[in-house]
Amino acid sequence: MSEEQSALVLFSGGQDSATCLAWALANFAVVETIGFDYRQRHAVELDCRPRFLAKLKQQFSNWAANLGPDHRLDLSIVPALGETAMTSETEIKLASNGLPTTFVPGRNILFFAAAGALAYRRGVKHLVGGMCETDYSGYPDCRDDTLKSLQVTLNLGLDARLVIHTPLMWRDKAATWALAEELGGKDLVDLIVEETHSCYRGDRTKRHEWGYGCAACPACELRANGWNRYKSAH
Repeated sequence: MSEEQSALVLFSGGQDSATCLAWALANFAVVETIGFDYRQRHAVELDCRPRFLAKLKQQFSNWAANLGPDHRLDLSIVPALGETAMTSETEIKLASNGLPTTFVPGRNILFFAAAGALAYRRGVKHLVGGMCETDYSGYPDCRDDTLKSLQVTLNLGLDARLVIHTPLMWRDKAATWALAEELGGKDLVDLIVEETHSCYRGDRTKRHEWGYGCAACPACELRANGWNRYKSAH
């Protein structure tokens, strides 16, 4: 399999990365996945990953043969770099810098450095991430400029020609739901609702029309609002 035909998807277990996984399966012959355990407060997303992958293979036979190995890396160094509401029980609120306290400085930079190294070792050229700066929490490492810069840095540092794809960068959450429907129909939308997790608090006790979550954190609010706009357009 040539590098041009393979991709590595940063798959957290959440809605956005699950949609990006489907996008990658529709565009590449072989797709591998990578997830990160950084002692996140919502570690339940890591439990969702294998269930989602297994059901994706069961329900979408046309993609099953294209789905390669799943990788899970331990990045437990992240909490040691400083406390955030994403890695501790700290209150989720806006900080003095205007960013939510869920912002983990350098997280996506670290993720792409690790994913780039793995892709290099496995002969994979394309990296796919669910970063977006349309409906998002304002994280600077989700911005298009950041990802373009990371691509340049990885290629210089690895002496490689990796390509970073961000299919959701200019889509709001309603358009992300619509993309999932376009890629896999109602079955994929239902699978994302039922088997992914995007709530920052890791609350999987409450089932809403748009999925599981506390319905109050920034991630839940973005997801719910996007779902409502998506459904109103149907």
